[in-house]
Amino acid sequence: MTENIQKAADEKFCSECGAIIKAKAEICPKCGVRQLPPPNSLTAVAPNGKSKLAAALFALFLGGFGIHKFYLGKIGWGIVYLLFCWTFVPSIIGFIEGILLLVMSESDFNKKYGNT
Repeated sequence: MTENIQKAADEKFCSECGAIIKAKAEICPKCGVRQLPPPNSLTAVAPNGKSKLAAALFALFLGGFGIHKFYLGKIGWGIVYLLFCWTFVPSIIGFIEGILLLVMSESDFNKKYGNT
């Protein structure tokens, strides 16, 4: 006899053992496996605490001043953007970089910016 298992709206299945756990649970209480965020999540945070969404928003709205470069730890490039902000070229590049950050996978973001 099989049992029909129903999960509530605030629950999910463990990615490892399949147990029903709370949707916000980071670790499954049954098997102890850390639950990974959904792929390409905009709320992804690198190990150093840098947020992909924050970096993308900085690039889209303040990219002409290089704010996203400073945020991501690329101080030299941030200064270059500041020096040339009057030409509006950094604004165009920053907008493109913002879009690229939004579509970048979490693992690529962590590889590129996770250790700065």
